[in-house]
Amino acid sequence: MAIDSALKKVGATSLSLPRLGFGTAHLGELYAKVDEADSRATLDAAWDAGIRYYDTAPFYGRGLSEHRLGGFLRTRPRLDFLITTKVGRQLIRPKDPSHFDRSPWVGGLNFEVLWDYSYDGIMRSYAQTLQRLALDTVDALVIHDLDALFHGDKVPGFEKQLVDSGMKALEELKRSGDIKAYGMGINTDVALETTATRVDLDFCLVAMPYTLLDQRSLDRGMADLQRRGISVIIGAPLASGILATGSSGAGHYAYAKAPPDVQEKVRGIEAVCKAHKVALPAAALQFVLAHPIVVSVIPGAAKPSEVRANVAHIEAPIPASFWSDLKAQRLIDLQSPVPAGR
Repeated sequence: MAIDSALKKVGATSLSLPRLGFGTAHLGELYAKVDEADSRATLDAAWDAGIRYYDTAPFYGRGLSEHRLGGFLRTRPRLDFLITTKVGRQLIRPKDPSHFDRSPWVGGLNFEVLWDYSYDGIMRSYAQTLQRLALDTVDALVIHDLDALFHGDKVPGFEKQLVDSGMKALEELKRSGDIKAYGMGINTDVALETTATRVDLDFCLVAMPYTLLDQRSLDRGMADLQRRGISVIIGAPLASGILATGSSGAGHYAYAKAPPDVQEKVRGIEAVCKAHKVALPAAALQFVLAHPIVVSVIPGAAKPSEVRANVAHIEAPIPASFWSDLKAQRLIDLQSPVPAGR
């Protein structure tokens, strides 16, 4: 099955994205090791299915995801695909490689992270990423992980770096045509409502604050982005796993073990899915795309079968009554935009 290749414009930029892309965190070996043959087969499956938008980051496998994705894409015509990656981290050799802790990656590479959101830091991060990708351009850059989950009480200092000089680097790269757009990766409601408001952006890559399981940002952070004309890419539509595996699976939520209240809510959504013969991942992927400012969704995959499943889910028919029942049972916010029934 091939996907719909229609594109949607990102903010007021020259960049347009398809509604389904491919997130490559799993190729950095997030939950399990992925051998080279499986990585290549997964990328081949994505390309064969018509996926032409790929998102990566220096942090994914501490460089491994960018190496793998770049090794694949450099053999394709550059005008045939779109790629976004991230800035804010530089990768450096650890002092003691033989005892280096690669966590949270199960596998990945032996590179330490150096945080830097300044002008020089962003330019160095950008230069490093081009070399890992073996490409001479990327389409957009994303300010990565500037939130309390990673920085605690150091957030204000890094925000100052970004505001005082880091944004100048992104503006310069866009003005020169090196990139078409820049955005910010958002992990939390707090960051969406604070850090994301400190600077002008073309888009936000929203990882957890807007999913089938959580719409608390609907009339706050997401509404503010809509007022500002900022587009959204949904980066964790399957809530980091549980909306793919369901309540009986591994139960990853927000990159950790799902708490009991989340598991209970998933079971409630699963019951509605069963009544309407709808696959849970299909509901998760299609739900977020219904929001008017969402331009693309980028689920991950570590196997060809997972890529093919994502493509099938994005195209699967879902009746309007399914969404009505989710609202009637208060399983999604009553004001949530939902897809038209098919």
